[in-house]
Amino acid sequence: MKCPACDRTLEQETVGDVTVDICRSGCGGIWFDRFELQKFDEPHEEAGQQLLNTKTDSSIKIDRTKRLNCPTCDHAVMMRHFFSVKKEVEVDECPACAGIWLDVGELRHLRSLFPTEADRKEAAAQYFQEVVGEQLDAVHDEGAEKAAKARRIANVFRFICPSYYIPGKQKWGAF
Repeated sequence: MKCPACDRTLEQETVGDVTVDICRSGCGGIWFDRFELQKFDEPHEEAGQQLLNTKTDSSIKIDRTKRLNCPTCDHAVMMRHFFSVKKEVEVDECPACAGIWLDVGELRHLRSLFPTEADRKEAAAQYFQEVVGEQLDAVHDEGAEKAAKARRIANVFRFICPSYYIPGKQKWGAF
């Protein structure tokens, strides 16, 4: 497998029960297959410590503005996005296989953002509330208003059509 950043050969390394691909002879980037990064991105996960000190070739210069191709999928261009709500670390993710490429130093930075998964989820919830909370509250209020109208209409029909009426069973009803 070729490094998406510097075209060197990636070397496999098994850390715990996960095998990752590292660009040891080049830029120092790390390729994580789908869901593998979650096992290394928090400071308490000791397996990630082993991946923090990857040696690099200092003569290699990486163009971080260049869009990278996925090392496992043919012709798939990875999407660059922020990994967390703090918007401090951009990662490259393949839209086809959901693998993630981290440039050298990005894993260390990710591990320093949140002490636990609960802290990460709390930050995401706060960010979500800041971004769309006002709109969701408006939709909720509109929904509550529509529900109140529906209850009033249902009450009118209860008066017109009593609950003891069973369709087709009474001889006296016009319904």
